[in-house]
Amino acid sequence: MDDVAVAIADPVRRHILTMLRAESLSAGEIAQRFTISRPAISRHLRVLRDSGLVRDELVGRRRIYRLDPGPLAPLLDWLTALTTVDRWGRHLDALETEVYRTRRERRSRGPAEHRREHTA
Repeated sequence: MDDVAVAIADPVRRHILTMLRAESLSAGEIAQRFTISRPAISRHLRVLRDSGLVRDELVGRRRIYRLDPGPLAPLLDWLTALTTVDRWGRHLDALETEVYRTRRERRSRGPAEHRREHTA
């Protein structure tokens, strides 16, 4: 998961992943879409390949890259757990507050009012 997080931390690599989501591209086709040097693109592609986010295949003399989103799953699960726990925690805290408020109101009204409330 750490390798994936490092790989997607760079905006150039995120852009490459977005491009590869739509179609498989050669290293040259990827490099043409950037103003940075081809060696720099090659280094970015190596980081993405090492993290498992892209796969490459040699077709003739060209290396074709395609997206492999599988390694994103553990990171996505971790991020989802972070946001989900907090949301549920807030809902459960609100429910607990409401339960205590209702109990307090019933105690303050007394047993006679409570019986009338249920027989009406």
